[in-house]
Amino acid sequence: MGLFRRRTTGVSTPQDEAHLLEFIRTRRGVEGFVEPPTVISGITLLLVAHDGEWTRRRVPSVQWAHRFANKHSVPSYDAAVVGIPQRMRDWNARQKP
Repeated sequence: MGLFRRRTTGVSTPQDEAHLLEFIRTRRGVEGFVEPPTVISGITLLLVAHDGEWTRRRVPSVQWAHRFANKHSVPSYDAAVVGIPQRMRDWNARQKP
Protein backbone atom coordinates (compact mmCIF):
# COMPACT_ATOMS: atom_id res chain seq x y z
CA MET A 1 0.00 0.00 0.00
CA GLY A 2 1.47 3.26 -1.12
CA LEU A 3 4.78 1.71 -2.12
CA PHE A 4 4.32 2.22 -5.84
CA ARG A 5 3.44 5.42 -7.64
CA ARG A 6 1.14 5.20 -10.60
CA ARG A 7 2.63 6.71 -13.75
CA THR A 8 0.75 9.91 -14.59
CA THR A 9 2.51 11.02 -17.75
CA GLY A 10 0.89 13.96 -19.46
CA VAL A 11 -1.70 14.51 -16.78
CA SER A 12 -2.31 17.98 -15.44
CA THR A 13 -5.29 19.50 -13.69
CA PRO A 14 -6.97 22.89 -13.68
CA GLN A 15 -5.36 23.32 -10.24
CA ASP A 16 -1.92 22.81 -11.82
CA GLU A 17 -2.61 25.52 -14.37
CA ALA A 18 -4.00 27.85 -11.68
CA HIS A 19 -0.89 27.27 -9.56
CA LEU A 20 1.43 28.13 -12.46
CA LEU A 21 -0.56 31.26 -13.25
CA GLU A 22 -0.53 32.38 -9.62
CA PHE A 23 3.25 31.93 -9.50
CA ILE A 24 3.64 34.10 -12.61
CA ARG A 25 1.31 36.77 -11.25
CA THR A 26 3.00 36.99 -7.84
CA ARG A 27 6.70 36.84 -8.82
CA ARG A 28 8.84 38.95 -11.10
CA GLY A 29 11.34 37.92 -13.72
CA VAL A 30 9.76 34.50 -14.24
CA GLU A 31 11.15 32.22 -16.94
CA GLY A 32 9.79 28.85 -18.00
CA PHE A 33 11.78 25.67 -18.59
CA VAL A 34 9.95 22.84 -20.33
CA GLU A 35 11.31 19.57 -18.99
CA PRO A 36 11.20 16.27 -20.88
CA PRO A 37 9.09 13.43 -19.55
CA THR A 38 10.38 11.09 -16.86
CA VAL A 39 9.05 7.74 -15.74
CA ILE A 40 7.39 9.42 -12.77
CA SER A 41 6.13 12.78 -13.94
CA GLY A 42 5.74 13.16 -17.68
CA ILE A 43 6.36 16.59 -19.24
CA THR A 44 6.69 19.40 -16.71
CA LEU A 45 6.88 23.17 -16.79
CA LEU A 46 9.41 24.57 -14.35
CA LEU A 47 8.93 28.25 -13.55
CA VAL A 48 11.86 30.12 -11.99
CA ALA A 49 11.56 33.66 -10.60
CA HIS A 50 14.29 36.33 -10.62
CA ASP A 51 15.52 35.27 -7.16
CA GLY A 52 15.59 31.54 -7.97
CA GLU A 53 12.33 30.61 -6.25
CA TRP A 54 10.69 27.97 -8.38
CA THR A 55 7.71 25.73 -8.92
CA ARG A 56 7.08 22.76 -11.19
CA ARG A 57 3.87 21.20 -12.47
CA ARG A 58 2.92 18.54 -15.00
CA VAL A 59 1.59 19.82 -18.30
CA PRO A 60 -0.24 18.07 -21.16
CA SER A 61 2.46 18.64 -23.81
CA VAL A 62 5.55 20.60 -24.78
CA GLN A 63 3.42 22.72 -27.09
CA TRP A 64 0.97 23.48 -24.29
CA ALA A 65 3.81 24.61 -22.02
CA HIS A 66 5.26 27.01 -24.58
CA ARG A 67 1.81 28.39 -25.50
CA PHE A 68 0.98 28.91 -21.82
CA ALA A 69 4.25 30.73 -21.22
CA ASN A 70 3.87 32.88 -24.33
CA LYS A 71 0.28 33.74 -23.43
CA HIS A 72 1.49 35.10 -20.09
CA SER A 73 4.59 36.87 -21.49
CA VAL A 74 7.01 34.41 -19.89
CA PRO A 75 10.06 33.38 -21.92
CA SER A 76 10.23 29.62 -22.23
CA TYR A 77 13.12 27.32 -22.99
CA ASP A 78 13.76 23.64 -23.58
CA ALA A 79 15.41 22.55 -20.32
CA ALA A 80 17.12 19.62 -22.06
CA VAL A 81 18.97 22.15 -24.24
CA VAL A 82 19.64 25.11 -21.92
CA GLY A 83 19.66 23.37 -18.54
CA ILE A 84 18.35 24.70 -15.25
CA PRO A 85 19.38 28.21 -14.16
CA GLN A 86 22.04 28.59 -11.48
CA ARG A 87 19.80 30.98 -9.54
CA MET A 88 17.46 28.04 -8.84
CA ARG A 89 20.32 25.97 -7.42
CA ASP A 90 21.42 28.95 -5.35
CA TRP A 91 17.89 29.42 -4.01
CA ASN A 92 17.70 25.73 -3.08
CA ALA A 93 21.03 26.00 -1.25
CA ARG A 94 19.77 29.02 0.73
CA GLN A 95 16.68 27.06 1.83
CA LYS A 96 18.71 24.34 3.57
CA PRO A 97 19.01 24.74 7.35
